[in-house]
Amino acid sequence: MVQGPDRPRRPRDRGALHRPARPAREQPRREGSGGAADHPHRGRRRERRRERDRRAAAPRADDTAPRARSAGGRAVSLFSYAKPRALGEALRLLKNGTIAIAGGTDLVGLIRSGLARPEGLVDLTGIDGLRGWTREKGKGLRIGALTPLADLETSPQLQKLAPMIAQSLRDAATPQLRNMGTVGGNLLQRNRCWYFRDEAVPCWLKGGTRCFAAEGENRYHAILGAAECVMVAPSDLAPALIAYDAEIEIASSIGRRTVKLGQLFVTPSGRQRKEHSIKKGELITSVRISDAALERRGTFLKAMDRKAWSFALVSVAASARIKDGKARDVRVVLGGVAPVPWWVPAAHKLLEGSALDDNSCLAAADLILASAQPLRDNGYKVTLARELIRRALRSLVA
Repeated sequence: MVQGPDRPRRPRDRGALHRPARPAREQPRREGSGGAADHPHRGRRRERRRERDRRAAAPRADDTAPRARSAGGRAVSLFSYAKPRALGEALRLLKNGTIAIAGGTDLVGLIRSGLARPEGLVDLTGIDGLRGWTREKGKGLRIGALTPLADLETSPQLQKLAPMIAQSLRDAATPQLRNMGTVGGNLLQRNRCWYFRDEAVPCWLKGGTRCFAAEGENRYHAILGAAECVMVAPSDLAPALIAYDAEIEIASSIGRRTVKLGQLFVTPSGRQRKEHSIKKGELITSVRISDAALERRGTFLKAMDRKAWSFALVSVAASARIKDGKARDVRVVLGGVAPVPWWVPAAHKLLEGSALDDNSCLAAADLILASAQPLRDNGYKVTLARELIRRALRSLVA
């Protein structure tokens, strides 16, 4: 693991967010409530402006909904609330302006900061059929979207069956948040870019004209695959599941569909100012992994600023079938380096039939990272990712 430097921090200055000469502070790295993981006062509750009393911003001209004032002084919209007992009922309640909520570990923060303005919330926690995991011969592994992350991390059976899942969750948020957070919520969480999370910054992803991170403080941002926005996909679970060729089941009021998990993530670009492909009115109901994929060996490695509960600087999920010392069906998926979980099929082909020695592993790493375009502050990610790829692949034959 990589520790962040114990460097001095500049005082907070809201106006600095809008002046190119003085970039904003770094994005928060700690998963869950509290301050940045590499801040010297990280033990204190330093979540930005949570307790600051200030006048709320004026409402938008087209926002005529009643508004209440939160404890911190921010104006929030009032919204309806429903807790259905069946999936069909929940899907009927989901409509324009209505958002599903389960653990709420990300959504509640988005609402408080004004980045989400739902007209109604549909609480999914009363639907038992979306919770838990099962493994049936011939049908593979099925994980309900409402399954708490802690249930997957602590299950001895699942640790043996699909070790990358438990490994990816071990340092994902605090134990308390892993008890609250769900599989579906983890996959659909919004990015952690400091500029995006500040409601006062009109960044490109929120409808503005520029990405402030591109020329601002970008130590934690993308080195691969970025376009107008250089945020990175924050889920640790996603690379692990994609390395198992996982699929997700999606339900709506008009039917169901199954897609590869990798298709859930999209690169914000052009008119597509979003991070996920899921449509309004749709819900992820489960994740599925085939029996064949479960036969592959797998490992998940993550580099963080601190020892626990921080978002990845770089993560790597690698899997392969090993027969007679040779690798087959290799998968290498990176997190923390791109707006989507990142993999390069050509690298998988390169490793097919190899002994996964240092030379072949580093050749694959170089191919995966060939299109890297580091920003001013994050060139270290290229070197870090190259070494993590080597270690992850080598561990499959150790």
